[in-house]
Amino acid sequence: MDHDAYTDDYLAGILQSVKTIALTGASPNPARPSNGVMGYLLSRGYEVIPVNPGQAGKQIQGRTVYARLADVPVPIDMVDVFRAAEYLDGVVGEALALRPLPKVIWAQLGVRDDAAAAKAEAAGIQVVMNRCPAIEYPRLIA
Repeated sequence: MDHDAYTDDYLAGILQSVKTIALTGASPNPARPSNGVMGYLLSRGYEVIPVNPGQAGKQIQGRTVYARLADVPVPIDMVDVFRAAEYLDGVVGEALALRPLPKVIWAQLGVRDDAAAAKAEAAGIQVVMNRCPAIEYPRLIA
């Protein structure tokens, strides 16, 4: 897939089909973008599950934080990646170990790793990179 450009239909289709989002790199700090995006997605009716090993067992925006994707007790539709690009391959590896597989891996603004994306896509997972669902949702859905 061409990760330089996504059609509006592709992005809208993802945003309309997913319900449960694991947000990796979630921060309890309200000044951090991950915290704001988590709040926005929660306000739009998504079930957002924060993932951050340094915050595991605590709460972020009233949601229990898990250390790893494998610790999340429910199936995940989408993994929203708030980690630096060099960690995307590791997140993809964690996602590929999940059963069922997530439908989507969405890497936030500035996060891109084409080799990691190819691994996910080879397993049938849709990938979005260098985009933010909290920017795309109001543009395409709201």
